[in-house]
Amino acid sequence: MASLLKASSNILRSEKLPFLSRSKTRQGVVPKKVTFRLVPIALCLSTSIGTVEHDPRSNSPDIAIPIMVNGCTGKMGKSVIQAADSAGLYVVPVSFDAEKKSGQTVEVCGKKILVHGPSDRESILASVFQEYPSLIVVDYTVPATINDNAELYGKVGVPFVMGTTGGDRDRLYKTVEESKVYAVISPQMGKQVVAFLAAMEIMAEQFPGAFSGYSLQVMESHQAGKLDTSGTAKAIISCFQKLGVSFDMDQIQMIRDAKQQIEMVGVPEEHLSGHAFHLYHLTSPDQTVSFEFQHNVCGRSIYAEGTVDAILFLAKKVKSKADKRLYNMIDVLREERR
Repeated sequence: MASLLKASSNILRSEKLPFLSRSKTRQGVVPKKVTFRLVPIALCLSTSIGTVEHDPRSNSPDIAIPIMVNGCTGKMGKSVIQAADSAGLYVVPVSFDAEKKSGQTVEVCGKKILVHGPSDRESILASVFQEYPSLIVVDYTVPATINDNAELYGKVGVPFVMGTTGGDRDRLYKTVEESKVYAVISPQMGKQVVAFLAAMEIMAEQFPGAFSGYSLQVMESHQAGKLDTSGTAKAIISCFQKLGVSFDMDQIQMIRDAKQQIEMVGVPEEHLSGHAFHLYHLTSPDQTVSFEFQHNVCGRSIYAEGTVDAILFLAKKVKSKADKRLYNMIDVLREERR
């Protein structure tokens, strides 16, 4: 896994280069060499939960937290199960997914998980929650189902971590507020990227209009299976808008073509199936000053490890019967700093 957060300001000579767009090629001012440079950074997960051999249904504080990973047939779901298993969490052998995957058995980390379709979800979830009263659901399904899923979790009363992007986010938050269920909801589960986003939000709040008149170009590259625009990119762009930059979300340049990802973006071929490379380039009105922000992630471990931290955080809030019910990854980061 590799991650890069870089900001630079230069007075430099620029030249016209093609800037890829989803619909057509257009001309934009970019630095003479605009590439995604990959710098490996070693990351590790530290938790206080160890591997246990006791009955996971017990209420003893020494027992692993039981989790149900919905979307376990996907790569992100499997990555979360692997990270959770390494952290000593107990993965219940039940998962929800699309109807066409109902009846499948998925084996991850030596655990066999039976996949159920939408038709009998409520009764199954209620049964699992009754058997594992400390259960936390982790959702890595698809954007089209997250609102119905959240409403189900709220109806049954089971706490959940929502890592799936897209959907109707306002409806999602309203569901949590009305059901009063505990939840961590974040379109970005990588803690280091979240910290970068938090820094951007602070800058936007304290220096509104600082980049008025600047033009912005945004490229985001993800695996071909990611159909929606990056929620992280949208969040960072909203910060730039508060800083005075005029930019429409439909100007985001999504790159899903493997050839472009290798040749233009610089994604290692072995990570075409799982990566997140983002580039934000600002240029002054007279084109004499440029700023560039970049974050590159290869693989899924950064998100899986962040998800495990969110689970541990949420379990703590549930146990303490905290008044606040809805959290995000910034809350998780702040808790860890205490």
